[in-house]
Amino acid sequence: MESLRTPFSGILDDLRGRAECYKDDWTSAIRAGVRILAPTCYIFFASALPVIAFGEQLNRDTDGSLSTVETLASTALAGLIHSIFGGQPLLILGVAEPTVIMYTYLYSFSQGRPEIGRELYLAWAGWVCVWTAIMLCLLAIFNAGHIINRFTRVAGEMFGMLIAVLFIQEAIKGLVTEFNIPKSENPKLEEFQFSWLYTNGLLAIIFAVGVLWTSLKTREARAWRYGSGGVRSFIADYGVPLMVILWSILSYAIPKKVPHGVPRRLFIPLLWESQSLQHWTVITDMVKVPVGYIFAAIVPAVMIAGLYFFDHSVASQLAQQPEFNLKKPSAYHYDVFLLGILTLISGLLGLPPSNGVLPQSPMHTKSLAVLKKQLIRKKMVKGAKEVIDRKGTSSEIYGKMQDIFIQMDTSPAHTTSVSRELEDLKEAVMRSDDEGGDTKGKFDPEKCIDAHLPVRVNEQRLSNLLQSILVGISMCAIPLIKMMPTSVLWGYFAYMAIDSLPGNQFWERMLMLFVAPSRRHKILEGFHASFVESVPFKAIAKFTLMQFLYFLMCFGITWIPIAGILFPLPFFILILIRQHMLPKIFRQDHLQELDAAEYEEISGAPKRSINLMVTEPIVFCGFKFALFHALSFSVYRKWIQERFGGMSTMRTSLMRRYSTR
Repeated sequence: MESLRTPFSGILDDLRGRAECYKDDWTSAIRAGVRILAPTCYIFFASALPVIAFGEQLNRDTDGSLSTVETLASTALAGLIHSIFGGQPLLILGVAEPTVIMYTYLYSFSQGRPEIGRELYLAWAGWVCVWTAIMLCLLAIFNAGHIINRFTRVAGEMFGMLIAVLFIQEAIKGLVTEFNIPKSENPKLEEFQFSWLYTNGLLAIIFAVGVLWTSLKTREARAWRYGSGGVRSFIADYGVPLMVILWSILSYAIPKKVPHGVPRRLFIPLLWESQSLQHWTVITDMVKVPVGYIFAAIVPAVMIAGLYFFDHSVASQLAQQPEFNLKKPSAYHYDVFLLGILTLISGLLGLPPSNGVLPQSPMHTKSLAVLKKQLIRKKMVKGAKEVIDRKGTSSEIYGKMQDIFIQMDTSPAHTTSVSRELEDLKEAVMRSDDEGGDTKGKFDPEKCIDAHLPVRVNEQRLSNLLQSILVGISMCAIPLIKMMPTSVLWGYFAYMAIDSLPGNQFWERMLMLFVAPSRRHKILEGFHASFVESVPFKAIAKFTLMQFLYFLMCFGITWIPIAGILFPLPFFILILIRQHMLPKIFRQDHLQELDAAEYEEISGAPKRSINLMVTEPIVFCGFKFALFHALSFSVYRKWIQERFGGMSTMRTSLMRRYSTR
């Protein structure tokens, strides 16, 4: 209630916080040099290809009233404005599946009303956008963004998993349609005869699986044994878009006797065709909409406003997950306010609105984390080798690497102690002295830095701006885009879904349930989250199964006709479940580990008892990275040092103890 009494306070706080680092948002991108092009190209394809597919879906469902031209234009316009004037530049905006569903429903409604019909469909949708924009701005003005801090890890990761499953579902649906005759096509054409339909479907599976498999492999190129470091880095950075292009080229390596429509390719009207120009007059048609329908537009606007508020805020939250270790402030209120303005502009131009999208937003942050790690790692390795060559001590090696890290970590909002973040690295360096021998023979800076370098993200605006410009340029490249097989899009959809899973603790805990009990202790040898050492396996399994059942319910709602757009509602209900029901089912310390919320970490909620480390069953699970609370981790390490004599000794002791159970 306090937030209602202070309107605009959230927006003003966001503006003040982001204004302090606005200059650095641009200079940090310039310091990265040409390396910024790698995440730019990566996120451009991740943003453009789904938008192209959604545009084709809209073209089919609205009988050509909207198409890929409109979805690309909306995505480019929203991205340009947000990258320059937005609060959180890591957030990627685009036309998403919920927008497609909603606009399809609006078209069906218009078709059944002669007062609107196909002629005034976009004009009436424009009024829906006007009401939606007003509601979004009011939500931002009265600080509704505060609710996002109540979305804990369980909600965010479940929503990310839902989006991944929806992408896989879209890929499967797309492959199934490759075996069927498209709507409004002549079934007597040669390409739609059974034999060629079957051939088209098989080719689609080959191309989709090919794009998926090769894209996943290229992302691992830096670990390949073959090729120089530069070649492997190039493949890892640009391999995914190259695979999309490669498989599109391979689709033309077919015999001449194959009909023209096999394999099936994208159907997109050209930018200069009349079909792509009609929406520019929507603002003049809005006055023709009957007054009753103008106010009736409030009903779908309420649903869209709630959907956009949730989708946009969660996408922003997942792009700023604690494990990314971001240093600059968030801007939830201001970004929702700007989203309202963007929705208004889109509606007046006859474009489907764009909002924060998943999984592209966290994918953008991950790609920038890799970029920052490469820049820091290269200089730290070079500095460490210089000290090793002159036979320096371990203290000198660590001191040199620490100086380089501090020098390159120039974030103006730097609040975390560097020495605490580099504690793992320091221990690894100092261990070489404990093990005896000369440092040069014992210490490998490349392996050590890879394993213990803290996560850093190059928080900047340029990659978002450039990818938005590329999306806009794509409208002029439609003749080339039309040459792409639809099956390549389905393969890329599957790739985006799978690529978003690593790091999702919900997914990792589900995998953990299938690990044989006799093998769980081996997980400790790799990176793992802190809860695997402090929460009993039964509690982990119980929590994961409850989360999975709730996830199935959320997924089931998306299958309900029309009402499927209400799928964010269970996530709002989850706030109440998390605050009032889960604490009665799980111990507070276990819940703190399994579902730590941002506000809990900041306010310092009661930490678990250190004795849990030895008095309760220990289970282990491998994860992509380790997530520890900064304060509790330092206390935890000090206790381990006193009790076991170090991390490596503790691991040996715990594994021996576990194997005897």
